[in-house]
Formats: sequence, C-alpha cells, structure tokens
Amino acid sequence: MSALELDISALFVMAVILIWFMIAYQFLLTVFGYAHVVRSLRERREIESESVDYPSCAVLIPAHNEEKVIARTLEAMLRLEYPPDRLTITVVDDGSEDRTGAIVAGFAVRHPAVRLLKVPADEGGRGKSRALNVALRGVTAELVAVYDADNTPEPDALRLLTASLVRDHRLGAVLGKFRTVNKDVNLLTRFINIETLAFQSMLQAGRWMMHRVATLPGTNFVIRTEILRALDGWDEAALTEDSELSVRVYELGYRIKYVPYAVTHEQEPQEWGVFLRQRTRWVRGNNYVLGKFLREIPRFTNRRLAFDLLYTLSLYYVFFFAILISDVVFLLGVAGLVQIALPGPYTLVWVMAFVLFLLETFLTLSYDGEDSLRNLLLLPLMYFTYCQLWVVTVIRAMWRDFVRKEGAVWDKTVRFEVEPTEAAR
Repeated sequence: MSALELDISALFVMAVILIWFMIAYQFLLTVFGYAHVVRSLRERREIESESVDYPSCAVLIPAHNEEKVIARTLEAMLRLEYPPDRLTITVVDDGSEDRTGAIVAGFAVRHPAVRLLKVPADEGGRGKSRALNVALRGVTAELVAVYDADNTPEPDALRLLTASLVRDHRLGAVLGKFRTVNKDVNLLTRFINIETLAFQSMLQAGRWMMHRVATLPGTNFVIRTEILRALDGWDEAALTEDSELSVRVYELGYRIKYVPYAVTHEQEPQEWGVFLRQRTRWVRGNNYVLGKFLREIPRFTNRRLAFDLLYTLSLYYVFFFAILISDVVFLLGVAGLVQIALPGPYTLVWVMAFVLFLLETFLTLSYDGEDSLRNLLLLPLMYFTYCQLWVVTVIRAMWRDFVRKEGAVWDKTVRFEVEPTEAAR
C-alpha cells in the first residue's frame, strides 16, 4: 500500500464517517419530527377549544415589483380569521417600478386594514431587512407577522400562530409551514416541493421536539414586537435575515417554535437559473451568520442549543466536503485511477444510506398527503441529480464571498404570472 493510497483511503473513510454521522442524526430528527406531528394534532384541537385573547398584530409584507402576485396575497390576508380591530396589513413598497403600489393603494381605499408604506427613495433598494426596519418604526401592535409578497396563508394560519405564542411566554416567535403552490409545473418544482416538506418535517419539527429549537423562515412567522425593538430590528447586512434574527432571539433567552398546522402557500423557482441564484444567496447568507456568531456559540449556557446551532450552521460545509471527497474518490475509482486500500463494506454502507434517504423522505411526505407513487419514483432521480447541486451552490457562494468578495444585494425570487383577479385589473 503506497502512502498516496493510504491518504486517499483515509480521506474517503473520514468522509463516509461524516456522512453517516449526519445520516444518523437526520434519522433521529425524522423520529422526533414524527412525534412532533402527532403532538401537534392534539395541540391544535386544544387551541380550537380554548378562548384566546388575541393581541394586536401588524402584518408586514415587503414588496419590490410584485404586481404579478400582490393582489392574490392581499385577498388571502383579508380572509384571515383574526379580530379585525386588532389587525393591520402593511405592504412595504421598496421602490417598485411596476403597478405594485397602485394595486395596494386600490385595496387600501376599500379595506381600512390595508396600508401602503413606501420606503423613502434615499432608503430604498437596500433589501428586505431595510424595508422591514422602515416598517417597524411605525408599528404599535404587540406582535409582528411577516409574509413574503407571493404568500397566500390559509385563513386560520395567523390565528393559530398567535395562539401558540400566547400560550407560552417562553416563546419569542413562532413559525408555520409553507407549501409549494406551483409544485406541478415541472420537474424542478416537484423536487423543491419534496425537499421543502422533508426539510420542515425533519429539521424544523425534529429540532423543536429534540432541542426546543427551530429557525425562522422568511415568511409565515410571528414575533413579539418588544423583542424586535430590543434587537434593533433586522440585520441589514444579512442575506438570510431570518436565520440571523433567529440566533439573536435565542441569545435573549427566548425559544422559537415550529407550528406545522399554520400553513401558507408560496411560489418556488420554476427555472434552474433562478433556483441556483436563490440557493447561492442562502449559502452566502449562512456564511455571514456563521462568521458573525461562530465565536459566540461556545459561550451559550444552553449546550443543546449551542450544539444544534453549530450543527445547523456548519451543515453546508461539513456535508459539502464529505460529499465532495466521496464523489471524487468514487469517480476516480470507477476510472481505475485509485483504489481504496482500507477494507470495508463501502458498497453496503452506500446502499443503506440511499435506502434510508428514500424511507425518511417518503415518511415525511406522508404527513401532508404527498406520499404518492409519482413522488416515490422521483426520489431516486432526485438523489442523483437535484441533491448533488448542493456542491455547486456551495462552490458558487464561496467564490462570490471569499474570492470576488461581492456585497449583499436583494436578489428576490422571480415570480410567475397568475390569472389576474378583479382587484388587480
């Protein structure tokens, strides 16, 4: 055995160990996620049977050139089952050059709860965080809810989120589930639908059940206004302002809970180029959050929280290097250029990992009635294609952050056309 073969073999075995550590942890999250789903069914029945004194709530919807979707979003907001005297709906127009402002103004004339807030020209175009911070200045409500401009929450979504927050004073924020409204458009949207449902049922539900930890998404969440003010709002340098805010909420000593029965529907990318830009932005946002908090995490008094945050924030890189090493060694082995010198049941290990991926993902799809034969057949293809794009997005993000040193910009997801409503005409 040459020294090179030994080094390559050691790298490969290390990658396999890392991948299996993450797979094992993912299995635990799946089990705990299932327990959270079961508990949530009982919890929702309890909430529906209780009398809740709903606090005042300000819904904030940051918008930039959203004429394709904003009317449907506002119609959904007006259907929310929330005391009308305690609800305001503010669309924060950040320099839109289309009919977004005009459409919102039309709603505001007919519906007193709807308000249009235009970001001042000298403060506009600086991203979602800046738009939300501008809106926060005028908030007088006890709670703030955030929805993206393409979101159509179910009528009970905000009410259920707020009720969960009211029931537990230890909670600083709560988040609901998002589902893909355009899941049947093409192969990409079907993959995204599977990924997002599995992510929420494993990482959000599982982490909450195991560690009492969840991470705010960019939409469909409610947070206490006093917490936002204590934290001076959103970090305007963060590309993923939601995950950055989550860490600071935990630093204040509050919890963030995942509430899977509070559901909104949103658009996802329909083109591969749009998808890659979105996911690259997410990885770059994670780079920023990791760089900002990495030194602080070991000082957290809650050790389980520290472990979970460190695992979640480093997942991009640990998984990236493990997959990259295993893929490269596998391809070199197929080409006959290298040979794994250390004995081991590597083929069996890989097959077991693949089967576990199929079983875990299909189980989580069943929670939302998505355990169809079509999705089962899509999973193997997804594993060998879509999942491997993780490596591509991490490389793109690292290139832009550490080589080109690009600044942060608001690169919002491209919307697709929907049938116009009467209100939008």
